Amino acid sequence: MNKNRGDNSRAVRLTQIQYFLHKHPAGLTSRELAELCDAEVRTIQRDLLILQADLHIPITKRRNDRYGIIKDYNLPPVSYSLYEALELFLATRLMLHQTDDNNPHVRAALIKLISLLPKSAAVQLRKGVNASKNKPVDLDEVNIFEKTAIAWVTQKRVKIIYHSLKSGDEKEWILNPYFIEMTGVGFSTYVIGYAESGEEKLIYPFKLNRIKEITVLDEDFEIPADLSLEKLLGSSWGIIWGEDTEVKLKFAPGVTRRVKESNWHPSQRIESLPDGGCIMTMQVGSTLEMTPWIRGWGPDVEVISPEGLRQEFVEWAKQWHKMYCLGTTLDKKNHD
Repeated sequence: MNKNRGDNSRAVRLTQIQYFLHKHPAGLTSRELAELCDAEVRTIQRDLLILQADLHIPITKRRNDRYGIIKDYNLPPVSYSLYEALELFLATRLMLHQTDDNNPHVRAALIKLISLLPKSAAVQLRKGVNASKNKPVDLDEVNIFEKTAIAWVTQKRVKIIYHSLKSGDEKEWILNPYFIEMTGVGFSTYVIGYAESGEEKLIYPFKLNRIKEITVLDEDFEIPADLSLEKLLGSSWGIIWGEDTEVKLKFAPGVTRRVKESNWHPSQRIESLPDGGCIMTMQVGSTLEMTPWIRGWGPDVEVISPEGLRQEFVEWAKQWHKMYCLGTTLDKKNHD
């Protein structure tokens, strides 16, 4: 009985501390918090550690021994129309289906969204949220997500240890996190920013689950006024940008209607052919991310240009022919 009462009192204090820190932007000392919460200073100090370490609340301690909480940590309440709520419902359903991890912050946000939705939509979303509990939680990835979010909002530089896909070694970078972006290509989250490593200096997208360690530094940065995420990613298929390349694809009549139904890329131009097929032309910053999409159309698409991409498909066609028509090594072993 006494233990439960103590737990309840702590829960109330934790809520009170967050409230008082929000109400006092200049910060409060642990003694001032103790007086406001009617508690001992040592108790408040333990509570502050719980808020930081266990609940991951962005509590900061300033030079004058005053504690504060990041200004934009809690957002103001928002009301949605039926149509806006439906759009959020569809977006969250897509996210639940496509992400392969279980981020507790995603679940917490969706639980709050459920209370805003009409009953029929809320029931369906709640089922999706409950099903997501079966996905594994990677605490290291959650920690990286949280620190990236804090650094982005407060415009603090970070030191990261990154293991890129093409490199066998991990590498240290100092990064200014300009943007956070999720891409449908691979359903992954990236932090984009100006990064330095030795002599290398560039703006680069870092995939969050390839960051092995992250430290928020006490160093401010400014996002260049003329830097726009939309401009940076304007011609990209997903998250990779570069010099624009013209891609021309020829689609078979059987899939032309489906091709024309969607806006696959902002630069696309579609030309109808006499046989019912079509040719799509796009200016793409990198063909790397769009290649799996092209392959997904199977024999219903032909790469016309660029020549380098066409030759990649020629080589794959030879490999597929060898695999399916001539038999694979596995087939030979099974026959033996």
